[in-house]
Amino acid sequence: MTYEEILRELASLPPEGQKEAADFITFLHERYSRSDSPEENGRDLTDLGFVGMWRDREDMRDSTAWVRRLREREWVK
Repeated sequence: MTYEEILRELASLPPEGQKEAADFITFLHERYSRSDSPEENGRDLTDLGFVGMWRDREDMRDSTAWVRRLREREWVK
């Protein structure tokens, strides 16, 4: 399908269909233009402030046990 055919088909849609097509194009653009890799984004995760923020917390040494205790305290009443 050529660009001209696509434009013709788009123009033949009702306004709601044109809006839906535009929304879908926006979705596809965002999906395929973003990068999932921090290196490709030019960022190193270790430079972000939240990385390692709990490293010195003794209660977080075993994160599985910490989550289990938290769930028991919050979910079991």
